[in-house]
Amino acid sequence: MAMKIGFSREFLKKNMFFVLFLLLMAVIVLHNADSTIRKASEGKLYTELDSIPKRKVGLLLGTSKLLKNGQPNLYFQYRVEAAAALFKARKVDFILISGDNSRQGYDEPSDMREALIALGVPQERIYLDYAGFRTLDSVVRAKEIFGLTELTLISQEFHNQRALYLAQKHGIKAIGFCARDVDKYFGLKTRVREYFARVKVFWDLTFGVQPKYLGEKIEIQ
Repeated sequence: MAMKIGFSREFLKKNMFFVLFLLLMAVIVLHNADSTIRKASEGKLYTELDSIPKRKVGLLLGTSKLLKNGQPNLYFQYRVEAAAALFKARKVDFILISGDNSRQGYDEPSDMREALIALGVPQERIYLDYAGFRTLDSVVRAKEIFGLTELTLISQEFHNQRALYLAQKHGIKAIGFCARDVDKYFGLKTRVREYFARVKVFWDLTFGVQPKYLGEKIEIQ
């Protein structure tokens, strides 16, 4: 064990500059990705119903109903409440729910639909996209499958920023309605993960990554 520790310390001493350089580069990449996405969303995100322009369709981005510990997921609750409020204020005519349905017993779109109906949104005004495995899939499929070139994104602000940037890069005129956020302490893990998700956006755009599934077109009417 002593030899291993000694080797590790010796390695760090000899390569300290290289290690620091890698750390600095990582920080720069994370910062630039975050800054670029934030700037792209300026003036396109709304928190008040009175000020947001009307769009035919609101794209509700999916998340799990429950946390891994079995407790209610507040991201889910607040997004559904925001979507219902947007519909009731007649700021959207339809809601497209895009989420993950990749394994048995896990169905984000159906769970969100049930929650929306419970809040008074008519079932016939709700469309489901079961192949929204990632934000990229949800956004691109909204255009390629559902024919949307203009829409309102519905999620928390940090998520809307990333989704809006993706929408812009794929030729969609998007705005975002920001749901209530989760307390920063409880949402810390999600926030940290978001920084890396923003870097992944540029990787996907650079290499032309496409949704896992496309398929037949569906008209929202």
